[in-house]
Amino acid sequence: MLADLKMFGRYALGLRRYLRQTLSPDQCREKILRQLANREESFLHTLRHGIYARPQCPYRKLLEHARIAYEDVVQLVRQKGLESALETIYNAGVYVTLDEFKGRQPIRRRGLDLPVKPSDFDNPLLAGHYEARTGATRGVGTRVIIDFDLLAHEAAYVQHFLAAFDLAQRLIVSWRPVPPVTSGVKLLLRYAKLGKPVAKWFAQTRPEITAADWKYFVFTHTMLAASRLCGTPMPCPEFTPSTESARVAQWLATTKAAGVPAVLDTSTSPGVRVCRAALEQGLDIAGTFLRLGGEPYTPAKAQIVSAAGCRAVCHYSISEIGIVGMPCGDPADLDDLHLLVDKIAAIQRRRTVDRSGATVQALVYTTLLPSCPKLMLNVESGDYAISERRPCGCPFGALGLTRHLRQIRSYEKLCSEGVTFLGTELLRLVEEVLPAQFGGDFTDYQFVETEEHGLPQISILVSPRRGSIDEAQLLGTVLKLLCSYPGGQIMAQQWQEAQTLRVLRREPYSTGSAKIMPLHILQDSRHEN
Repeated sequence: MLADLKMFGRYALGLRRYLRQTLSPDQCREKILRQLANREESFLHTLRHGIYARPQCPYRKLLEHARIAYEDVVQLVRQKGLESALETIYNAGVYVTLDEFKGRQPIRRRGLDLPVKPSDFDNPLLAGHYEARTGATRGVGTRVIIDFDLLAHEAAYVQHFLAAFDLAQRLIVSWRPVPPVTSGVKLLLRYAKLGKPVAKWFAQTRPEITAADWKYFVFTHTMLAASRLCGTPMPCPEFTPSTESARVAQWLATTKAAGVPAVLDTSTSPGVRVCRAALEQGLDIAGTFLRLGGEPYTPAKAQIVSAAGCRAVCHYSISEIGIVGMPCGDPADLDDLHLLVDKIAAIQRRRTVDRSGATVQALVYTTLLPSCPKLMLNVESGDYAISERRPCGCPFGALGLTRHLRQIRSYEKLCSEGVTFLGTELLRLVEEVLPAQFGGDFTDYQFVETEEHGLPQISILVSPRRGSIDEAQLLGTVLKLLCSYPGGQIMAQQWQEAQTLRVLRREPYSTGSAKIMPLHILQDSRHEN
């Protein structure tokens, strides 16, 4: 309780200062350019004070195990540049896997066995104004600390996004959860810092006081009250679950009819649900701009958005550190993003992900901004992408952010009875193959991995909306696609013999922030039925 009260005091004071002064476009530009010019010094400062100054820090123990002193890293950065220096220390064993970073398993290197928990990677340099939880895309939500300095820096990215797509004069509507999930309040606070309050907040989760989450309710309503006092009033959250996407579509249609279409800021699945609801109910939301994230934005999703007369772009965030990629205004691909290299350094390592020898270019991240809630030093993200450097004509390119990422996917995989599916293969099944043969779209299908009586079980969830289907034919379709991959015939035979695969008729599972992922892992099989 005492810790909560102290944090609430810091939050209330910081919130007042944060909301009182908005950022101009010139200030946003200067903020990013200054951090870009000082990225190496920012890294070394964090390394010295956040890692080497803390004897129990896991990164320090890895560096000591590799016999790398602070002065060695400084010399590497000066001689080879930041990314090359990070590659060198990665090769020496200084890296953290995603499971280690999440505290799911200890850090193990030859001669080192180090138990870790998620809080071991907290940033000790952070003021810590607000504590909340992630949306749990890849498992149980983890606690993160949000700092107003970080939100102000991310607001500078949002300003350039609005300029890149000529959206500054449009109304903004949010369809995101209330705390303890972080995405909704962070969105409102970023726009408020630009003097552009969000017009409507449809809340995917119910705003209510519970014994466990009372402080998040207080934090949220303190933010709403402070915004009114500071002249940037924010909307109260209105509970709108995923099943009521038509409510959001109706609001967008009303806004469009009144003059200028709005900007909808939400996760990818909810955004596509809104477009589908508009098509089904004959609502005109044409011209609406969707800013999406949290899931891959693929051609199958883009087809539904386009059919509703809308345009969508995606951004890329990591729950523990916030935004790391913003959409390019002059894209070379559907999901072309600018990597925010003022905030984060990224290297790529070739990673083998299944026994057939398939490899991906895995993304490995290091934080540079002192206000990031978690410290990362060569942390594997679980994602891979095509990375390239190219100039473009959008405001992000004009800043010097020339490194682009596209086709970002997860290499976390469905693996059972020796059978492995990559994220790209699951996406193809869920978004293209199954809808083409059995109707519907990607929100109607999902793979679920669980364990029953010590044995793996893979369920293919099919929404009851699809009516009667031939389950044997559906299973055959999945196994046929599996056989088309190297070594797939043997794998399919193993699944058939073990009776690992089955069909369940129910709606796909959503994460805490309403994302529908192609693969959902149940921690406890009792929750399945």
